[in-house]
Amino acid sequence: MKEIVIETEFIRVDQLLKYASIASTGGEAKIIIQEGMVKVNGEVTLQRGKKIRHGDIVEVNDIKFEILVKN
Repeated sequence: MKEIVIETEFIRVDQLLKYASIASTGGEAKIIIQEGMVKVNGEVTLQRGKKIRHGDIVEVNDIKFEILVKN
């Protein structure tokens, strides 16, 4: 599992996909999300604006990311 460190309270799932280099653009991130390829804490999410917070596990194409907030 890879760790993604953010410096804010949360990050939206579409922004996370770009930050983690899963998607190169917001449009590409939107398609990935709408096709049901993103799971947050084991559940598929179709919401681009879903807030991802410290401790959440995001999975895309069998790659898991744990989100950590930098103190």
